[in-house]
Amino acid sequence: MRTTRRDALRMLAAGVAGGTLLPRLAMAERESKRPSRIERVGLQLYTVRKAMAKDLEGTIAAVAAVGVHELEFAGYYNKPPVWWRGVLKRYGLTAPSTHIALPAKDDDWVPLFAQAKEMEHNWVMVPFVGQEFRTGVDGWKRLADRLNAGGMLARKAGLNFGYHNHDFEFAPVGNTTGYEILTTNTDKAHVDLELDLYWAVKAGQDPVALIKRWSGRYTCFHMKDAGPPPARAMLDVGAGTIDFPKILAAGRAQGLKHWFIEHDEPKDAMASVQASAAAMLNY
Repeated sequence: MRTTRRDALRMLAAGVAGGTLLPRLAMAERESKRPSRIERVGLQLYTVRKAMAKDLEGTIAAVAAVGVHELEFAGYYNKPPVWWRGVLKRYGLTAPSTHIALPAKDDDWVPLFAQAKEMEHNWVMVPFVGQEFRTGVDGWKRLADRLNAGGMLARKAGLNFGYHNHDFEFAPVGNTTGYEILTTNTDKAHVDLELDLYWAVKAGQDPVALIKRWSGRYTCFHMKDAGPPPARAMLDVGAGTIDFPKILAAGRAQGLKHWFIEHDEPKDAMASVQASAAAMLNY
């Protein structure tokens, strides 16, 4: 069962995930009684990685207490799947997705996918790639080949597989972009796309146009806001310029399954999670 408010307050008062959340937790409880237009809120756990390094279960409890329902992992903190399954069940959470770095060889995916299955994930997303794949057409095609191979192995393991963008994918490569090369050369039957809305907007892209261009391939979003140009500062959901209702509507019409709030470098991670989760209730 989801943690009770009393349990969450006790843990937070003891210092779990930071005392700045205490007044916000009461507000979150009031917000949770409003009619919600969105059926569930997801969180990419990279947002709270520093808090998790200090208190793993306490941070998960605090995340659940502010209205998060689904998690996308970014590491397991040396805990086995059986431990994680127990924690998720205890706080009423699911974990449909995880980020796992591209391994050195395709065969190295096999144990990683086995672990993902034990974690009861449905998606494994490649979160980032190094410079070796970002050099010219050939580099992006090599990455596409690696993703196609990983996607086929994931399918054999009973998993979905995909790629998460930053902004560098949209940099020019001749008369095209790395993203265009990558998406054109990956098999849509095996490689999904996770659209990070902030990084796409920062790169000057229109998320709705991308959704239409690659119809049916975006199964997951990363939800974080962007300030006005030219700086395009990363902000909590609802604090910037991105039209989330319009983008979510377009995504859902094309097969979007999950949306995970995230902030790469929040000043106060739990305050950021609470603010973004509350904003999501309007969408």
